[in-house]
Amino acid sequence: MKKYVTIIFLLFSGSIKAQKIEAIFVNLYTDSLKKGTYNYINIDGQLPDGRFIPLDSTHLLFTASAGKFSGNSLCLDRDINEKKIIIKAVLKQNPAIFKEFEIFIKQLPDGPLQTLDEFKKQLKKKL
Repeated sequence: MKKYVTIIFLLFSGSIKAQKIEAIFVNLYTDSLKKGTYNYINIDGQLPDGRFIPLDSTHLLFTASAGKFSGNSLCLDRDINEKKIIIKAVLKQNPAIFKEFEIFIKQLPDGPLQTLDEFKKQLKKKL
């Protein structure tokens, strides 16, 4: 009986393969990077069956034209002068699969949001 269980287990485990990523896609949460903070770079991998899984720095090698990566997060200095950053994410298991893309850096400082009345007054002045 023990032999049969071992044989069945070996047959079954032989059919289990590591999930192979066929393509990667960039799925950003924002349209620009912010200075002086960590900016999460979201990359998804597509499996042979069409499903998508999130990938992190255990699956990907990240590089950027400026800043420093910590996991999937790119940290930019507050005094950075560049207008945009070029990022490259390379799949570790198959370096032929990669994405290179650019993201602009937010140029205007954060400030208090306008009230609805302030916005309407500003809009009327422009018309």
